[in-house]
Amino acid sequence: MKICVLASGSEGNVTYVETKQHKILLDIGTTVKYIKDGLSELSVCLEDIDYVLITHVHVDHVKALKGLIKKYHPYICVSPMMFSELPELHDYEKILLYDKEIKLDDVNIEIIKTSHDSSDSRSFIINSDKTSMVYLTDTGYINQKNFEVLKNKNLYLFESNHDIEMLIHGPYPKFLKDRVMGPYGHLSNKDSSVYLAKLIGKDTKRIVLIHLSQKNNTEEKALGTIKEVFKEYEIKFNMKNITCARQKEKSELIEI
Repeated sequence: MKICVLASGSEGNVTYVETKQHKILLDIGTTVKYIKDGLSELSVCLEDIDYVLITHVHVDHVKALKGLIKKYHPYICVSPMMFSELPELHDYEKILLYDKEIKLDDVNIEIIKTSHDSSDSRSFIINSDKTSMVYLTDTGYINQKNFEVLKNKNLYLFESNHDIEMLIHGPYPKFLKDRVMGPYGHLSNKDSSVYLAKLIGKDTKRIVLIHLSQKNNTEEKALGTIKEVFKEYEIKFNMKNITCARQKEKSELIEI
């Protein structure tokens, strides 16, 4: 698989995944032009995208939907609840409704429920040709029943949204601070790091921290926290293989 995070953060999220038979987008929360330009830098045409997987219907994950289906015609993969909340899809023919799993030729995608203040939110475990990745974002916590399916994957794209102290002392009003830190909000740096310490294994090669808050986090704090937690849990992992995705700058193209 080849993976590139095109954008990650509260202003929009898009990730590109390529297998031998498919070119996939995970979320489309920026403009169509931004996605097209980002893909072109990878020598990929937006016309070649055949599937789009949506985690939930917040605008920073679906912003490009209307424009994308008007000009391009990929399959849009959503849960039934998400479909009901996206009227632009109701007359669109290329819909794939998912629940727990999607199988696409050389790709098997396991789907887990997450905990976010959206009617339905999901994350994906993508397996193809003996390689595996996790795309997990926008959740207040991870249910322990999902630990087994999340363990020991080659690549983790994993939410590390906020530094708790920055959030507490930051500019957000109290209700918004409570929302972000609550069970239907976002993972903090500490929570993300502890989960990853429990999930990564001998086959894990890379970790990309995603959905960092621009107001309540920094790359230095996110990376510093995971370094401290891994040391505490006696996890030996090459810190050079842990990076942070950015809002307006695509990541390197990762091959696993």
